[in-house]
Amino acid sequence: MLKGGCIHPHLLRALALCGHGDKVLIADGNYPLASLSGQAEKIYLGVLPDLPRVTDVLAAVLSVCQFEGMELMRPEEGEPEIYREFGEMLSSVPAQKLGRSEFYAQCGAPQVRVAVSTGESRTFANILLTVGVV
Repeated sequence: MLKGGCIHPHLLRALALCGHGDKVLIADGNYPLASLSGQAEKIYLGVLPDLPRVTDVLAAVLSVCQFEGMELMRPEEGEPEIYREFGEMLSSVPAQKLGRSEFYAQCGAPQVRVAVSTGESRTFANILLTVGVV
């Protein structure tokens, strides 16, 4: 399912093991990755606040994988600016917005194979992606 571009060996290996329908979580620095990502392979990339950002990791992941769906956490009010960025980066990928509990439950499901923690400080900057076919 890979198409080339990501240089982080641990992330690249984890993505290579994903197949159609598996899921990849890219989470902000506030997300409780250890307790809310089930049996997914966990990769901790955050080294400083906002380094790397979720969108940086998403760009790297998009260089090697095709996605057919994305799930986002629905805030109680408004829409976070990062959702616009996700929409621009994944313009042909349908988005589903889930309540907090439902989003957390989906992130802990067996289909989530890779969970990446970033240094992102923006709230609601978590995205759950469904692997498609190339």
